[in-house]
Amino acid sequence: MRFFSKYISPALYGLLVYFTVRLLHDTEHDEMFWKRDWGLNVLEMSCSVLVGYAGIYLFEWLFRFYDRRWPLQFNYRGVVRELIILVFANLVLVNLIFTPMAALTDDGLSWGDLADLTMIPTLYAIIYYGIARSSTWLKAYIANKVQLEKLTTDQLQTELKFLKAQYHPHFLFNALNTIYFQMDEDVPAAKQSTELLSSLLRYQLYDQQQQVPISHELEYLQNYIRFQQIRASSKLKLNVCFDERLTNQPIYPLLLLPLVENAFKYAGGNFEISISANINDGKFIFATVNDVPAQIQSNENYTGIGLENLRRRLQLLYPDKHMLAVGREGNRFSAELVVEFNL
Repeated sequence: MRFFSKYISPALYGLLVYFTVRLLHDTEHDEMFWKRDWGLNVLEMSCSVLVGYAGIYLFEWLFRFYDRRWPLQFNYRGVVRELIILVFANLVLVNLIFTPMAALTDDGLSWGDLADLTMIPTLYAIIYYGIARSSTWLKAYIANKVQLEKLTTDQLQTELKFLKAQYHPHFLFNALNTIYFQMDEDVPAAKQSTELLSSLLRYQLYDQQQQVPISHELEYLQNYIRFQQIRASSKLKLNVCFDERLTNQPIYPLLLLPLVENAFKYAGGNFEISISANINDGKFIFATVNDVPAQIQSNENYTGIGLENLRRRLQLLYPDKHMLAVGREGNRFSAELVVEFNL
């Protein structure tokens, strides 16, 4: 195959150009080239074979020049630039060989001959370019797509890290604020809160896998709830219900805490909080409901850092595979998150 492409195909390329030019010329002048002097035919075909070998060598040299001179990037500007150079070089080559040949044979060089000798080799040069460079441009296109995907992934990872960086100080501020007030009122409770805080931070710092079993996330929430109960009013009525079927299903970590945190943050009125987690038809359903103080206006948007970060993380991690609904009815605020497990 290599022998054919290197030694045979250039000759066939040159003969194809010749016979196409000859066909157009004979049709226009009502002639038949096989009735001509075969000495002239052999001379013209020899010149055409020479053009074929010289042209293919020139094209391959130009392809190597393109690859050295310009980075391999698929774009229309690059294709046009390469074609212009190739067509110009091919026209120089063709006119160096074909034009003298046509001028010295038959009835000399006419404008029709010049047009045929210019257009036909140019057309075949463009076709050859498209075939020969198609694999190169395909590789460039794939490389560009891979690079774009990598840049997109890196950008999303950077944004996720930024959101987590926002979230951790937000959580830590609330936790330290709780312990600060406990130090004056109940030192044992403050020590217990510190131990729970250490456990929570350990999960955030050391157990951050790409995804975690849902049981780890729910255990983390249980520790957070116990942490909040330490500082909560004795009037708090808490109802927590987690489905026992939630075990090893994978989920991205730290998605549920903002909802639980908001439930405790805005709890008031009758101080009732309900937290539930269930699985239904491959969908994870997490819900919180809490009473709110009467002084909070009904048009409160509840759009703090926690919820805004949660919405953005869900868009990045579960595009088109989640639903988050938050709102208030009367003196009760509810939030529901539905996520399709990536099983």
